[in-house]
Amino acid sequence: MVARLNLRFNDLNIRMPAKKRKEKPAVSIIGTGRLGTTLALALASQRYPVRSVVARRIRNARKAAALLDDRVEAYAANQIGLLPHSDLFLITVPDDQIAKVASQLGGRNYNPRPTVLHTSGALSSDVLSPLRAKGWNTGSVHPLISVSEPNASIEGAFWSVEGDARAVRLGKTLVRDLGGTSFSIRTADKPLYHAAAVMTSGHVTALFDVALEMLVECGLTRETARRILQPLLVSTVQNLETKDPAGALTGTFSRGDVETVKRHLAALKDHDLNAALKLYRLLGERSLELTKKNPQITQILKSV
Repeated sequence: MVARLNLRFNDLNIRMPAKKRKEKPAVSIIGTGRLGTTLALALASQRYPVRSVVARRIRNARKAAALLDDRVEAYAANQIGLLPHSDLFLITVPDDQIAKVASQLGGRNYNPRPTVLHTSGALSSDVLSPLRAKGWNTGSVHPLISVSEPNASIEGAFWSVEGDARAVRLGKTLVRDLGGTSFSIRTADKPLYHAAAVMTSGHVTALFDVALEMLVECGLTRETARRILQPLLVSTVQNLETKDPAGALTGTFSRGDVETVKRHLAALKDHDLNAALKLYRLLGERSLELTKKNPQITQILKSV
């Protein structure tokens, strides 16, 4: 009897209604530099409707809009007060322009109140407090990844997310949809968090440049020096993927090699590489803290 009833039901070709897909929030992106353009393209690929883009000059905004969809509207920075309503405004301009953009957005009476997220690493959502006072949901999202060109891959990145509850929820959803992982920190700790990011990325790049300078002193070209040192840097990163810094540290300081340290210091002095000498001493002291080896080296470094 059951089989017969199932057969008759199927013969009627009745389809259960499909579950309605939740609509993605419409987005406006203010700032079409490397990160802004990358986010615009990534969000569009995840079916977020990008409603408008804003650049300092209308020409740049139109160029970014052309990468997306014919329906994306382009605005210049002095036209922010004309932006149509969006569910989410992403501010991706330099840090010193965020407060001005927030003030311009605050001149519009959007209903319902949108969410606004900026992408600064050093500034917290407090920079958007004038909008928060007007009922906007405010927060910040910052990707811990180096974006050196538009349309860079951001999949797999970790993002810091902070702000009020609704903004944080939307920020975490956005990060998840972009293939990233979110974490939250205290609003007051944003500058310290960003300083750690600079130490890991920007300062490591600067340190690499110092190493290139040292090899140029040995007679190599910068290009050759770069090719020689890159695999060493990659192997160090790979060590850090599986070990903490104390376990990943290799070389002279991990062995506590006193005589090699002396030779390094003498060579840096002989070539008048004063900046490299200061960095070698400071980082050497930190390496010794990791290894807990050979206090004699500590005294040698302190005497430089």
